[in-house]
Amino acid sequence: QVQLVESGGGLVQPGGSLRLSCAASGFSLDYYNVGWFRQAPGKEREGVACVSNSDGRTAYAGSVKGRFTISRDNRKNTLYLQMNSLKPEDSGVYYCTTGTDVRCPGWNPWEYDYWGQGTQVTVSS
Repeated sequence: QVQLVESGGGLVQPGGSLRLSCAASGFSLDYYNVGWFRQAPGKEREGVACVSNSDGRTAYAGSVKGRFTISRDNRKNTLYLQMNSLKPEDSGVYYCTTGTDVRCPGWNPWEYDYWGQGTQVTVSS
């Protein structure tokens, strides 16, 4: 079955960087559009970035554009999110996700079928 396992979260100071990884199994990353969402305490889950399976085009939420980069390694079947110039408001649990009929960009979480368990990112001094 489809399984997504995130890693790479942690505590980082404002202005720092982190790289999140999402190892996929049960399907090939280039079958579907894939993306990253995040959720802060008391807030709704929000889309961060996605990459198209058809042509590799990427899309980003306005709040992270120019700071975050999504990429995938089809050989390793792994999705990445490079996060630079981190801000306290970037803190939250980060999830990778995919679905059989999702668009990129597509920022409605209910459209996605599969989710990882999430990895915590905390940006604080």
